[in-house]
Amino acid sequence: MAERHAIPVVNFRLLLDAGFAADQKGIPGTASLALGMLEEGTASRTALEISEQLALLGARLGTRSNLDMSSVTLSALKENLDASLEIYADVILNPSFPEEDFKRLQQQQLAGIKQEKVSPVPMALRVLPKLLYGKDHAYSLPLTGSGTETSVMSLTRGHMKAFHQTWFKPNRATLIVVGDTTLNEIRPKLERLFRAWKRGKTAQKIVGQVAHQAKSTVYLIDRPDSQQSIIFAAHIAPPKGNPREIANEAVNQILGGAFSARLNMNLREDKHWSYGARSVVMDARGQRPFFAYASVQTDKTKESMREFQKELSGILGTRPPTSEEVAKAKDQNTLTLPGRWETAGAVSTSIAEIVWFGLPDDFWNTYADKVRSLDLPQVSAAAKEVIHPDKLVWVVVGDRRKIEAGIRELNLGEIRLIDADGNPGAEAASGN
Repeated sequence: MAERHAIPVVNFRLLLDAGFAADQKGIPGTASLALGMLEEGTASRTALEISEQLALLGARLGTRSNLDMSSVTLSALKENLDASLEIYADVILNPSFPEEDFKRLQQQQLAGIKQEKVSPVPMALRVLPKLLYGKDHAYSLPLTGSGTETSVMSLTRGHMKAFHQTWFKPNRATLIVVGDTTLNEIRPKLERLFRAWKRGKTAQKIVGQVAHQAKSTVYLIDRPDSQQSIIFAAHIAPPKGNPREIANEAVNQILGGAFSARLNMNLREDKHWSYGARSVVMDARGQRPFFAYASVQTDKTKESMREFQKELSGILGTRPPTSEEVAKAKDQNTLTLPGRWETAGAVSTSIAEIVWFGLPDDFWNTYADKVRSLDLPQVSAAAKEVIHPDKLVWVVVGDRRKIEAGIRELNLGEIRLIDADGNPGAEAASGN
């Protein structure tokens, strides 16, 4: 509970320990579709009634999932709080998953998968997890959470009900409240609405440990006549909740986490081969995907990959972090904090991170001081822990006829041709 009395609005965020990883032992795409179905009707309200009633109350309801968590959110006017909460609780506790709406959303998800499989960046994000984690890991499913065409076609309304019954349990949930209320005011309302919600046994996600690749490998997805190539250079990184995360953040800021970072200054500002190059360490409770990526002009694919390798290797050796870069990263991660918490939604997101990653309750109270205490040796040591340029999973999406020969010249590792589902291509494309 965080009080914010500047405006008469109260935000709610129910966090459920489910997420895309909950599909590990089920059918890929279930979590995404089940969360999308929540607003499609309850035992006492149709989808149209839910939409109309929320609109009349000036309330907004939303659902989403990420790798580890699923959430149901509500933003409500203080004057209409009781009526808005009635709908919110009804959607959480009593979804009916109407057959007609299920079929419609199922077709939408299938259409989304087809779009992902022809769009360069989503193509890479679909195949990358399986290459990093192996096919049986909880994080091995497409990062979009959409599943596969085969898996989504096999889903039924019964799977939606089973997902809700399995994962929507109060003992696996946390409710975050931010806005114009107090704990004494809001608690009785919530207890009245959710008193029938029973604790129960839930399935257990197994987010296992994986090792880095023994050596780098290049996976090539052919996209004939593509005007650009999408390059991803990836490996696993420590979990978000690791004790050296603040230093790890600084490493990413220096390498590719900001506009003025090395990758973007190289490929965009100096070489003019790309509109932008970045590096990302995705948020996750377990070992996370780290990747540097860029969309580059086709005839500079080989050269761009060489620059990727140079930057990733250089930060460990020939071009270690500098005092100036560390100071800039510290400023970027502290001076932006006031803006981070300008809205109630942003405050809710920050509290959600504490819940998601098991951080101390005072994490954000001490965050700025910890960032400011970083020094160059700590950041340099973190770079050696986080960056592994000799153990990369490269995923390149582009016109194979124009880029494969150049990629081979780089000798980055074995080259494997795969399709948009990550399966081996029609032709062998091995070589060193």
